[in-house]
Amino acid sequence: MHLFDRRTGLNVLFDEVDVPETLWARAPRQVSIALTNACDLACPFCYAPKNAAMLDADRLCAWIDELDAEGCLGIGFGGGEPTLYRRLPQVARHAAERSSLAVTMTTHAHRLTPQLIDALAGALNFVRVSVDGVGTTYEEQRGRPFSELVQHLARLGQTFRFGLNCVVNPQTLPDLDAVADLAASAGAAELLLLPERPARGRPGSSPQTIAALHQWITNYRGPLPLTLGEGDTGSLPTAQPLPRETGLRTYAHIDAAATLRRTSYHSVGEPVDDRGILAALDRLQQKDVV
Repeated sequence: MHLFDRRTGLNVLFDEVDVPETLWARAPRQVSIALTNACDLACPFCYAPKNAAMLDADRLCAWIDELDAEGCLGIGFGGGEPTLYRRLPQVARHAAERSSLAVTMTTHAHRLTPQLIDALAGALNFVRVSVDGVGTTYEEQRGRPFSELVQHLARLGQTFRFGLNCVVNPQTLPDLDAVADLAASAGAAELLLLPERPARGRPGSSPQTIAALHQWITNYRGPLPLTLGEGDTGSLPTAQPLPRETGLRTYAHIDAAATLRRTSYHSVGEPVDDRGILAALDRLQQKDVV
């Protein structure tokens, strides 16, 4: 039996209670949703699709209702850049007020105006901000002034619990100490490290870069919890709160073209049609059987 508090992210697992598999939740624990492929940055390592696509808000709200009814614990809005999705406040508020789901968002934060923050207040349980290096490193990767990012983080932290995400590649690896210091000083709750994925002719993080990242994690003594993308942990000791939960019981991704995939990196997917998300999930699972 698993209890979850969406306000704090607290998970409590009672392993003394043996729940029959027929009563297990059908939905993945977490579903990420790319609201749109639109983005106003041009980061060199970005793997997100560049074809124009955007989800219909009414369909999205129906999916939120379905996921909630089927036992999903949380949804994460992304993109593209989710703050370019015009109906973001309405959809986030639907999830917050009409479901028990935890609602998170991943953003570059440069469009988080005071007006948008006010519109999202109370509708997001956690915000993840992409910060790839500091100073000139960040500016070279993201093409935006680093000083503006720091101002956005200060404004964001007054309203939301938040964490920082950092894509790790040869350019950002030397800045990890500074990124961790920034996260701690800005009041972030965690630091998520994401080795760069192959995309658009870039090979992604090399084994040497990942080994150096693992060594940095081993030596880290800062106050913030560190998290690492699934599949990138290697031999590092990691917490496994739900060790029997694997595959699509754990996580799924819906892209801006309404295709359900195992993750945003997977090429194989199933369209989410009028039959809903769980029907698409069943079809995707059958592909593995075949």
